[in-house]
Amino acid sequence: MVNENISCFLVEQDAQGKTVGSIQQTTWDHFPAGDLTVKSIYSSLNFKDALAATGHRGVVKKFPHIPGIDLVGTIEESSSERFPVGRQILMGGSGFGSEKWGGWSQRIRLKSDEVFTLPPGLTPLQAATLGTAGFTAAQCVEALQSHELAPGKGPIVVSGATGGVGSLAIMILSKLGYEVVGITGKQDRHAWLRDLGAANVITREQILQDQQKPLLTATYSGAIDTVGGDILSAILKQTQPRGCVTACGMAASNELHTTVFPFILRGVSLIGIDSAGCPRATRQRIWHKLAVDWLPPCLNEIAKVVPLRDINTYVDQMLHGRTYGRIVVDTQAVD
Repeated sequence: MVNENISCFLVEQDAQGKTVGSIQQTTWDHFPAGDLTVKSIYSSLNFKDALAATGHRGVVKKFPHIPGIDLVGTIEESSSERFPVGRQILMGGSGFGSEKWGGWSQRIRLKSDEVFTLPPGLTPLQAATLGTAGFTAAQCVEALQSHELAPGKGPIVVSGATGGVGSLAIMILSKLGYEVVGITGKQDRHAWLRDLGAANVITREQILQDQQKPLLTATYSGAIDTVGGDILSAILKQTQPRGCVTACGMAASNELHTTVFPFILRGVSLIGIDSAGCPRATRQRIWHKLAVDWLPPCLNEIAKVVPLRDINTYVDQMLHGRTYGRIVVDTQAVD
């Protein structure tokens, strides 16, 4: 396979610093080393991928680059005893798709100590629909549970509710018996979020009330924030005593302007969620939960499968806030 041409979505930079991403063909000698050769089945489109596809230097450190922080595929060649030919695997974390070439390719080489066997009970499409978004949502739910926020202690609010992490968080929390409130700026998605399990849906304007006050009415027992900025600040002000807020995104802003009042007057905990660097044992445990007790019902309701050849269209839509749910990428569809 040394000289085989591999079709992929390659992001390149010219001498003037302009970046362009398109379907290209490259050969195996350009791919990183690995003891597994994997035929890709699905990847996905996450906000980090959208940034990588446009050459954002906060994500991509070196060009040329292949985005795609998720991958589900089948092993075609292997020199690892633990991962035989024919096994279906998933890949995520460890800098995949950002520091390293990612999953927007028909084939790829991977290291066996970084991949995971597809958990029993999950189809490749289910695993891709969950992907890093579902894994991140599940980490957030675990953090809430570790702070003894059981169902019945009060509503959990989820920001960026129509996004991948937000929609999957609503589905997982609802399945576990929590009362969930979604926050979205998309007026036409309120009914959709209720169908996913949200007990109530509010607008950004509603959560951003009275921003000049250091504390607001203690409404929510916990939160999963996917956007950062003023919305995270507002959520902290409205969290109940001994509540917990998880922060896993910065689509709105990477800044946080707040006071110490929620922390020292109500004992609120703010927990950062890092998916890329999550330890292997933790990743395996969470994927087991996602495949069994935490598997969201009706995953097909939030998944849209798109061909890799059209990915630039969906990158643009995501960067302009026009996507919802999960965009699953058919990595074999390049022609």
